[in-house]
Amino acid sequence: MSKLSPKKLYGFLAAAEMVTWALLIFAMVMKYGFEQPAFVRIFGMMHGVVFISYGLVTIFVWVNERWSVGRGIAGIATAIIPFATLPFERSVLKRGLLSDSWRLAQGGDTPVGVIETIQATALRRPWLSAIVGVVLVAAITTVLLIIGPPGGPR
Repeated sequence: MSKLSPKKLYGFLAAAEMVTWALLIFAMVMKYGFEQPAFVRIFGMMHGVVFISYGLVTIFVWVNERWSVGRGIAGIATAIIPFATLPFERSVLKRGLLSDSWRLAQGGDTPVGVIETIQATALRRPWLSAIVGVVLVAAITTVLLIIGPPGGPR
């Protein structure tokens, strides 16, 4: 059994996404209710990074667990709705759709297709994959910062 199983990784990020939603909502209350905008910059960035990470991990788990297209899209969509990620994670956990191991890890299933081959390669080189994951999240965050905040410039 992997130390960082799909079940543990997905559960952690689902909870983290909920916490960062709460922090972002707190920051917005501080900005618009008490004219204290500094929290939005900090908690907004934190939420953005966790939001992107959750989305990428949802795709990774979706492939591992062989979720249907509808379930995978629902998993990603829950990040958009405040506090929806943990209930979604609990529902797939309850249905037995989160494993204790990565099926494409060393000694596991043979990958079929490009996406599974990429995932198998990532699972067999965890440190390199972690670095690539951090770079990918940073790149997406940077592009989104260049595009501008949700709702346009203020």
